[in-house]
Parts: sequence; structure tokens; C-alpha cells
Amino acid sequence: MTNWNAPFRSKLASAAANPLNSKISIPGSKSVTNRALILAAIAKTPSTLRKPLSSRDTDLMVKGLRSLGCGIEEIKTDNGFDYQLAPAKLIGPTQIDVGNAGTVMRFLPPIASLANGLVYFDGDARSHERPLAPVISALEQLGISIEHSNKYRLPITINGSGKVKGGVVEVDASASSQFISALLLLGPATEEGITVKHIGSSLPSMPHIEMTIQMIRAFGGQVEVGENSWSVKSKDLIGQDLTIEPDLSNAAPFMAAAMICGGSVEILDWPKSTTQPGDQLRSIFAKMGAQIEIGNTGLKVSGTGKISGIDIDLHDVGELTPSIAAVAALADSPSTLRGIAHLRLHETDRLAALATEINKLGGSVTEGPGELIIKPATLKSSALFKSYEDHRMATAGAIIGLAVEGVIVENIETTKKTLPDFPGLWQGMLNG
Repeated sequence: MTNWNAPFRSKLASAAANPLNSKISIPGSKSVTNRALILAAIAKTPSTLRKPLSSRDTDLMVKGLRSLGCGIEEIKTDNGFDYQLAPAKLIGPTQIDVGNAGTVMRFLPPIASLANGLVYFDGDARSHERPLAPVISALEQLGISIEHSNKYRLPITINGSGKVKGGVVEVDASASSQFISALLLLGPATEEGITVKHIGSSLPSMPHIEMTIQMIRAFGGQVEVGENSWSVKSKDLIGQDLTIEPDLSNAAPFMAAAMICGGSVEILDWPKSTTQPGDQLRSIFAKMGAQIEIGNTGLKVSGTGKISGIDIDLHDVGELTPSIAAVAALADSPSTLRGIAHLRLHETDRLAALATEINKLGGSVTEGPGELIIKPATLKSSALFKSYEDHRMATAGAIIGLAVEGVIVENIETTKKTLPDFPGLWQGMLNG
């Protein structure tokens, strides 16, 4: 049993002293789980979601949907549990806690607009700072009544009438692709369908929009894709029996461990085909020196302890940046991570946080408006690597702690956001 209050230290390891030889099962994808929960909740027939993730973010989504009237039952299995969802007419009044979960604070308000009655949304202090205006503005374009004190941020109250007509909305999704996904997920349940037009200069994380489209279609929905526009037809969705893929983004620190310590780590059940951004870790880490093999049981990552820098645009896979930056800080050549200005609006300002914490250890990281320039440096021991209540900062600290003696990751419990027992998985990997 993990003692979450104990200081978290990564074990100092090297290829010569302690090469890894481990197999790891990564829990289900947060992104897939939360999208599947939404679609199952607005379908016309029941669904079964197998191997779903149970973490803070997904648990908040389940709690929110239950409070709106959706029946969600947890069924124990030999390998964990499944969710069985029984759709129902959504009703208020109710209150929903979004925590600091982007998918919950952005995906649930559109769905709550389908309910009869008042639905109040609030969350952690950081959630009040994260952008939500494009979703609120789009819902107002659809005629939905929302109280937000003219701040266009949390907390908000939606006064639902039990139905949404639909129509055309314009959205600037430059800060997050979740704004587009949130509205597409609502589309099938509207009376006339919905067309979403992106009017911003750029659009980050396109793979997440492709994931949303693929999953709507899997539930029987119809989506037409144009140039910076998406149209979802009004259609009764069909409940599905769906197995949730492992969260490939959460595989990053374990793959990085093989590169730093030497030996190998196999990520079991890596999907043959997926829309998850984390699948790009295969090519990214291969360019940084890892040997990558896909077999019948999963993806095997091998390393020698030698790491090369990389010059890469991470605009579409920004969530991978903290792990890549941590590995780059241990490389023998410079790295430039570009296209990541939107990461300043995530759980924390990830660019500033990464630069601060790596430089505290003696690193050489320079921030640009939307990039990190990381030069080779000898990192020294330090007492504390701050997490900023950001799960990906915490795992970045764990990666660096494999190579830098004495690093303690502050508040490792924040990894519960997407990984229910990161310390247990980490120790299991180190123990082989």
C-alpha cells in the first residue's frame, strides 16, 4: 500500500549498476475514458466500458454524470472493474466539482445544458484561472443561459431547458483542442446537429480532436470534417461494449526510465492502431537514443544510458513535453522543444515550471514564448523538485531522480490525477 505522505525518491540507477528488466501494465487512458463516459451517458441504449481508468479526473467525471441522473454502476472483474452505464433524462438542480480536470470543466457544461434545471460548476483554485471562455461563448451562441458574472470562467451556473437546438458556433480554440471536442461531443444530442468553426490562428493537439471524432463514430454518430470546421449530425447514439486502451502518455516516464537506467521496460498491451498522442513517443524516444520494438505482448523500450538531444515541434502532443524535457535535461547534446505556448495554460505554466525546477538542479533551460531550449549540463543533487500540483511535473521529477541523487518529488500524490498508484508502478518497475 502506497504511503502518500512519505517523501518520494526515485532510485539512483545506471546501466552498469542496475539495468532494468521490467514489464508494466499502464492503466486506461484518461482521454478515452472521459470521452467514452460522455458518449455513453447521452446514448439511447446501455454501454459497458471495460478496463476504464479510475483516477481523480475520471472519478470526477463519473460523479458529475451521476449527479445529472446518469446511471453508472461499477462491476468488479478479475482484473479490476468495468463501468455499466444506463442513460437517463438529465436533470438538475445539482452541483458539480471539476477539480482541476480540463476534460471535466470543458466537456460536462455542454452536456449539462441538456438537463432540466440549474447546474452549478466549480473546482480547484487553479481551475478558475484556466481558459473556459470559448466553451461558454459557444453555448451562449446556442441560446443556453449561463451565469458567469461576465467573467467567462469558473464558477458558472447553467440553466438548462432540457434540450439544445444546435446550430453553427464559432470558437477560438488556440488555447486548447478540448474546446472543439467539448462541442462535438454535444452534437449528436442536439435537435438539429452542430457545426463548429475554429476561428483562431492555430489549433493544438489535433490528435485529441481526431480521437473525439473516431469515438463519436464508434457510438454510431456522424461527423463531417472540413477545413477548420466540423459538423456533427443529430443522431441517436448506440451504447457500446468498449475496452479502454492503456494511457500511452502515462507510459512516458517508464519508457524514459529504460533510456536512463539501461536495460529494458516493456509496456504491455500497446495498441496496434490508436489516435492517442502518446503513440508518438515511439518515434520521439527512438530519435533520442532508445531502441523500440513492438511485439505480440506490447512495446519494448531498451536503452544504454546514452541520450541524445532533439529539435522537435510538440504542438500536437504538448502533454508529452514534461517527460521529454526531463529526458532532454540528461542528454549529451542540446534540445529545442517548440510549439508549446499553450502549455502555459495547463495545470500550471509548464514551461516556467520545467525551466525553474531543472535549472535549480544545475541545468541549462531557457524559456521562449512557446519553446524550451535545453543545453547539456551536469545536474546536481537537490532536496526538492516541486510538482506545482501538476501530475506531469511530478513524473518529470521522478524521471530526473533516476539520474540525480537526492531528488525528492514534492506532492507525488498529484499523480492520482491520471495514475491511481504511480509510486507502486514505479517501484515495481525498479524491482523488475
